[in-house]
Amino acid sequence: MSSNNELPKLTHQSSALVLSGGGARAAYQAGVLKALAELTPDSNPNPFPIICGTSAGAVNALLLASHPGTFREAVDRLCDLWLELTVDRIYRSGWTSLLGNMFTITRSLFTQGVARQRPLALLDNSPLRELVNEVIPFRNIPRNIEEGRLRAVSVNAMSYSEGESVSFFQGVEELREWRRFRRYGVRTELDADHLMASAAIPALFSTVRIGDDYYGDGAVRQLAPISPALHLGARRVFVVGVSDNRSPVHWGKRRIKTPRHSPSIAQVAGQLFNAAFIDSLEGDLEHLERVNLLLDSVSGDKLEGLAPLRSVETAVIEPSQSLDRLAGRKVRHLPPALRWLFRSTGATTSGGGASAASYLLFEKPFLGELIELGYQDAMWEQDKLREFLQPHAAEVETERRNLFGIKVKNVTEAANGNSQS
Repeated sequence: MSSNNELPKLTHQSSALVLSGGGARAAYQAGVLKALAELTPDSNPNPFPIICGTSAGAVNALLLASHPGTFREAVDRLCDLWLELTVDRIYRSGWTSLLGNMFTITRSLFTQGVARQRPLALLDNSPLRELVNEVIPFRNIPRNIEEGRLRAVSVNAMSYSEGESVSFFQGVEELREWRRFRRYGVRTELDADHLMASAAIPALFSTVRIGDDYYGDGAVRQLAPISPALHLGARRVFVVGVSDNRSPVHWGKRRIKTPRHSPSIAQVAGQLFNAAFIDSLEGDLEHLERVNLLLDSVSGDKLEGLAPLRSVETAVIEPSQSLDRLAGRKVRHLPPALRWLFRSTGATTSGGGASAASYLLFEKPFLGELIELGYQDAMWEQDKLREFLQPHAAEVETERRNLFGIKVKNVTEAANGNSQS
């Protein structure tokens, strides 16, 4: 406890950053965060002590959570990383690897659909594991927690045996595990296995064994993407999505000219990816906004009866342009074997599957354009974001009371007494 003349440092531990999944689309998040870092006031160098990520968003989340510097320094490193990426740093793109995996999948039809050597997958993403171990210093996470710069970080994965969404989290001691319908939180020491599991897109990348269970992409079966942040103590949430469909302005508009044929393999896969990576987040945001409207309409003396429901302030940034359309123009930059795979399965504009391509197009021409788009979209909302990044007076007062152990009732009584004197 500080002396009577010195106030304890306020940490504003209730703001959370939520980063959705989306493969290569997650480069858009780096652009948004770049703008956010520029707008962050000097008085609040680490604005998000709670960081939650899913799939590719988990890579961004863990890099931010493990960085030893300020938020701005961490974001600079994140943007540099995305601009350095190529397909071969995420998964093997050569003919030998691709055809070998296709042969293994075919041979599994005679072994009850199970591979003998390693889990089945169309693409070998072992280069991603090497990259993760190279750029993410997991050992810094407990240090950042101990120093008060980080309250908690979580990544989501899907348990294949249970069919439930699992939030693996690491944070301050006061946090507790939780269980809800089809989802639960587990305290653990995060490492590369948790990240690889969160990013294991079904059928494309290998599942990951953690303990006695196998896990896959966290976006699958994730019914409430914002829930982990709330369980970790968030009262204000900043969400970066990867879909341009949340705004009513875009509803009912066709993104890409509809092909004159039945859906291609990639077009079907693209819709499945969209359902996993986009739909649940948009639905959860809509639900959160409706709950906020409900709570705002309830008088203060009745709010206690609705506990543990509480109003949660949100800010959301999502693409203003169609990422499918951008991806359709960049397929030509892929290595030869992948260009053949994408075109043969219809993962192009003419084949109707450009959406599927956007999740796997880890090439600088596409990633650079996404970063620039994210930066512009956030800067268009800079007034709103500046306001969000300023800690609210009520939040500061609440933390001050908590730090000094003052009960709200006593503070109220004291205020009433002063007004009567």
